[in-house]
Amino acid sequence: MLENKQIANDKNYPLQLVVEDGRPTQTLRGAYIRQGVGPAPSQPVPFRTTVYLSFTNNLQEKLAAAGMQPAIKTESNMLAQTVVGFLPIALFLLVLYFLFRQPGVEEAKDEVQELVEFLRDPKKFQKLGGRIPKGVLMVGPPGTGKTLLARAIAGEADVPFFSISGSDFVEMFVGVGASRVRDMFEQGKKSAPCIIFIDEIDAVGRHRGHGVGGGHDEREQTLNALLVEMDGFDTQEGVIIIPGRFDRQITVNLPDVKGREEILRVHAKKVKLAEGVDLAVVARGTPGYSGAELANVINEAALLAARRGLKGITLAELEEARDKVRWGKERRSLALSEKEKTNTAYHEAGHALLLELLPHTEPLHKVTIIPRGPSLGSTMWLPEEDKYTNRKNELLAGLA
Repeated sequence: MLENKQIANDKNYPLQLVVEDGRPTQTLRGAYIRQGVGPAPSQPVPFRTTVYLSFTNNLQEKLAAAGMQPAIKTESNMLAQTVVGFLPIALFLLVLYFLFRQPGVEEAKDEVQELVEFLRDPKKFQKLGGRIPKGVLMVGPPGTGKTLLARAIAGEADVPFFSISGSDFVEMFVGVGASRVRDMFEQGKKSAPCIIFIDEIDAVGRHRGHGVGGGHDEREQTLNALLVEMDGFDTQEGVIIIPGRFDRQITVNLPDVKGREEILRVHAKKVKLAEGVDLAVVARGTPGYSGAELANVINEAALLAARRGLKGITLAELEEARDKVRWGKERRSLALSEKEKTNTAYHEAGHALLLELLPHTEPLHKVTIIPRGPSLGSTMWLPEEDKYTNRKNELLAGLA
């Protein structure tokens, strides 16, 4: 049998002791303390409290006045509640950081900022008769951050984000892909405004009307369903399809030398570099590398340094990791005769001499006859800057 006993307090905050699910753990909540009437238990009954912060200062005194003697000190979970409350804000700020600080995609960020502004304030565009691009196609080499950029758009605009891969639409059973397309767009309409992101769209993106034997295969049915759903959206519904029936194409290019250095610095914060390591040198020596490849360079260099028992990553590990990422692991076990090694040495020495003697070449950086990938050796130069055009004398010097 239970009886209710009120605990007085200055502001009449509710407080009650109850047994939860028949377990010995009890919680203080509500307006009263419920005490069992009868003999005292042989063992102390543990309980936990949930009370207002202004009532915790004299909680032990109030319990003692009510005939309860807690055996342990009362504690506050204010810190845990603060962390839980701050976590969504921290995640949002992290997404903002990726959108505005993600290096190497400056032009693409400028393009998608307009989409963010529309999702935040669509009336700003609609009152002037403007129409947001209904479909946006992000194109670019693998590893340049297209998926990350799309997620950052959703995080910055604070709208739901639906992500699916194009391969998820392709199944062995006819009609499954088209059904998934309709279900996905139905969810998008219910959550508008939102962003629907379809990764690797080329899994279903093909020229229509080229089914096997003149018929319609599963990919073509899925593609038709996708195009029908996209045409079915009203421009006022606030749904942006990435990619969609494309009004705009955003090219996410490979980073330039400045972008590569920024990307390397971002990933280098997660590892320990030795003193004197200049990431600008690594950035100059990695033309054509994507952001994903540069992240892999840092990771491979960390693994090499750990295997060698070093306390920090040196420039030697970074350069070896760069070569491994682009051309593969060294083939030191390849059985070459002394004659073949000599021929390779003469060959690479010729490249090196020409780089030093010809006036319109890049500075010589490294010469090796260690086999790596399909080559038996290599001569590398270190560009002063990224080049997108070449003069005639530079092309002639490059032939050597």
